[in-house]
Amino acid sequence: MIDTVEVCEEGGMFTAYCSELDVASCGHTPEEAKKNLGEVIVIQLENNQARDAEGFLKSLYVPMVG
Repeated sequence: MIDTVEVCEEGGMFTAYCSELDVASCGHTPEEAKKNLGEVIVIQLENNQARDAEGFLKSLYVPMVG
């Protein structure tokens, strides 16, 4: 569960950071930074899910002997 998103300004840009997932993104406004962070989180979750699925499928492979 994501409870905290920190937004700070750095050099005219805004950075949004989610400590629970250790991911960050940036934007020209605080709202854009948070929107971009949401997109990064979705991509991270999709990548993790794909990796887990690939590992599961590889674990099902039993080489033929003979």
